[in-house]
Amino acid sequence: MTIDYLASSPLHHRVYVPVGDTGSTDAFDVATSTFTRIDGFPTAEREARGRRRMMGPSAAAVGDGVVYVGNRATSEVCAVDEETLKLGSCLKLPVPTDGVAYVASEKEVWVTTPRDHSLTVLDASRRDALKPKLVIKTEGDPEGYAIDSARGVFYTNLEDKDRTLAIDVRTHAVKATWSASCGPNGPRGIAVDEARNFVMVACTDGVRVLDAAHDGTLLGVLDTGLGVDNIDYGSTEKLLVVAAGKAARLTVARLSDLGEPVILALGVTAEGARNAVMDANGNVYVVDPGTARLSTFADPLH
Repeated sequence: MTIDYLASSPLHHRVYVPVGDTGSTDAFDVATSTFTRIDGFPTAEREARGRRRMMGPSAAAVGDGVVYVGNRATSEVCAVDEETLKLGSCLKLPVPTDGVAYVASEKEVWVTTPRDHSLTVLDASRRDALKPKLVIKTEGDPEGYAIDSARGVFYTNLEDKDRTLAIDVRTHAVKATWSASCGPNGPRGIAVDEARNFVMVACTDGVRVLDAAHDGTLLGVLDTGLGVDNIDYGSTEKLLVVAAGKAARLTVARLSDLGEPVILALGVTAEGARNAVMDANGNVYVVDPGTARLSTFADPLH
């Protein structure tokens, strides 16, 4: 089962799970523990990392009353109405999509498009009718994304260059480039602590905490086991959640004011389970791609 970027909606208390193989995005209602299946996304077999895989919807981002879903099979970004959970219009890009992020201050959708060494920026001023806006060229393969809304910064990594980029969301210019310190396997996901200006970069075996106020100085390291991809951070309780797919382990840690991760809880997941997300109540969700089951871990602080 091909499952990549999940998204949590604090307003509607849902977790959105794009499932590439089935051509659907499944909306999990936190209150009722039920799924609503959103169908209509085309699928296609594609080559990825040396093997053939079924591709389809693979990334979700929550916007203003809309969930934007990237589809690797068709290189489209599609709008799903959060009230009706109906699939709306789609915009086809010239290159395959990867991660999808909504930048609320600019009413834009940013898409990582690594095959073209770029970020594709879409105009979302009409939330149900995306339009191409511009392309930001990068010097490598962009991987992962996070937004510091307070400072107007979009963060992404260059997986093949072991670098982290800070991009001004208003000018679309790269304002800083730091070493991610992940080594030859490169960085993957990324998250931010806006209040303390920390940037958390996922490596394949853990997380590096960088000080954005001091040119990306390394503050702390969290070892989680192998198989890390995307990560999530809850700013209210200062909790970092990391699912390591090869280690079959979930790690929940709190960041100190010095940027040092302190492990609060460990959970057993399934092999291949990665890309954990946290809801507004501090609960954590991880998908087992082998069985297509969504595992829930309660907030470790309550």
